[in-house]
Amino acid sequence: MELKIVSLAERPDLLDALWAMPSLWPEFMGRDLVSNLGYAWMAAEIAEYVSLALDEDGQVVARSFSVPFALGAEGRDGVLPERGWDQVLAWAMLDRRDGRKPDTVSAIEISVAREHLGRGLSGRMLAAMRDRAGERGFTEVVAPVRPSGKHLEPRTPMAEYAFRTRPEDGLPQDPWLRVHVRAGGVIDSVAPASMTISGSVQQWRRWTGLPFDGDGPVEVPFALTPVRCDASHGYAVYIEPNVWVRHRV
Repeated sequence: MELKIVSLAERPDLLDALWAMPSLWPEFMGRDLVSNLGYAWMAAEIAEYVSLALDEDGQVVARSFSVPFALGAEGRDGVLPERGWDQVLAWAMLDRRDGRKPDTVSAIEISVAREHLGRGLSGRMLAAMRDRAGERGFTEVVAPVRPSGKHLEPRTPMAEYAFRTRPEDGLPQDPWLRVHVRAGGVIDSVAPASMTISGSVQQWRRWTGLPFDGDGPVEVPFALTPVRCDASHGYAVYIEPNVWVRHRV
């Protein structure tokens, strides 16, 4: 497929098309409070780190978001955070507010329109993200990866799942982790609390169509771990683990 990748800074006229690209995420994934703040902030404040892929007809077929942040800042010391996705996005926002010079780029999202899945576009968006980071003088891109097959095994610990490899080539068993490793990425660590989504049991019922009527773990379609339900107190909490992958640029 002929593909043109542009930044939102280069094509601000594509803002509506960026948001109009249908999301493949389940509804509950959009209820993270950091996410609700972060996406609008990225588009408004760091549009050069938001990219769109256009097909031959100029239609948006994929998008990516990334953020620059100071991993080497005092108190961070180059260690990727256990709170993963939420933490790195919060750091990026704080660093920009405080005028702290970034030294690393983190991926936030790479997504492909449903009708174009399976065509290698995610790998091309990842490569473009790395290339643009290098052009800006960065030497590393990190990614809090949401393994694409993990939702099929919600009760398997991420520390076990993330490091499974295929016997034939030693590459990760998970397809999305495999894309990263093939692109030169190295699995660094698990972020056990990468995203936290909490809500009342009534909200979880609306988001998932499930009853949430008892105390204990609830397996929700496309969740990477069970949602912890405390129905007697009226709330449930989902804590998503991700996998940190480092890419040298």
